[in-house]
Amino acid sequence: MGNAIRRIGVLTSGGDAPGMNAAIRAAARTCFHLGIECVGIRRGFNGLINGDDEVLNYSRVSGLTRMGGTMLYSARSAEFRTEAGIEKAVNTCKLLGLDGIVGIGGDGTFRGLHDLADHGIAVIGVPGTIDNDIACSSYTIGYDTACNTAVECIDKLQDTMQSHERCSVVEVMGHRAGHLALYVGLACGATAVLIPEKPVNFEEDVIEPIRRARLSGRTHFMIIVAEGVGSSYDVANKIKEATALDTRVTVLGHIQRGGAPSARDRVTATHMGYSAVMLLASGKTDRVVCMQDDKYIDYDITEALSMKKGLDEDKYTVMRTMIGQHNKV
Repeated sequence: MGNAIRRIGVLTSGGDAPGMNAAIRAAARTCFHLGIECVGIRRGFNGLINGDDEVLNYSRVSGLTRMGGTMLYSARSAEFRTEAGIEKAVNTCKLLGLDGIVGIGGDGTFRGLHDLADHGIAVIGVPGTIDNDIACSSYTIGYDTACNTAVECIDKLQDTMQSHERCSVVEVMGHRAGHLALYVGLACGATAVLIPEKPVNFEEDVIEPIRRARLSGRTHFMIIVAEGVGSSYDVANKIKEATALDTRVTVLGHIQRGGAPSARDRVTATHMGYSAVMLLASGKTDRVVCMQDDKYIDYDITEALSMKKGLDEDKYTVMRTMIGQHNKV
């Protein structure tokens, strides 16, 4: 087909998320289908500044769907936050003959792409973050895998907590968003879940659920804490002081970002990578691929960045009901 787009660059930026490799593969395979050359930009915007690139061919992206992490690596770039850094990145795009960039990541990635768009580079963003906190999209690549990883770890932890009649405080990721903690807490039947979107009354939200569970015959307790709430060790110390329970802390940390992506993340990433290249091929720019009601659509990046994603109040109500609390207004 006679396409004005001849060469597209693909990069990943920010925190890695399971499924990013599947999105890279999908973008590259779609390029091949359209007769477009695909160039991988290693180490995000830092690599774009420094010309750290490789041409992606069919064999290079084969088998990526089942691999965690990102084969293009990811890195922060303070230099790219400056006008001089952006100019260097734009010059690299021109030097490599890139007609467009597909960037996979979160809000910071989209802001970087928008900066490139302001300098005449065609860009499309793909939401990849385990926090599921991209407001324009109901789902982000990596969320399902991270939830499953956390649930698997907590299930194993509950076995040893039960054996020793302990209280376990588990910290999951989610710096400013409690979507992961809430979902995992529901899946694991947690005694309490603490998230940054809701104010915490420690006596009401933590101690009373533990007491009710103990009076009903339970001898071990699971408290899920989103990292954005504060120190999980402080939470554990307060529990021990109030209840005298043997309380232990487990910080799951970056293990939640690793591992082979789930089927949902593989399929979602494939759809989004395909959609991103098709948008560039159709002449669109400064857009973000999104999922809404299981359909793939796109938003203007500026509009997408202005949106705010609230907590799923239905899930929050169910969680409060499961632990015997009245829902907060």
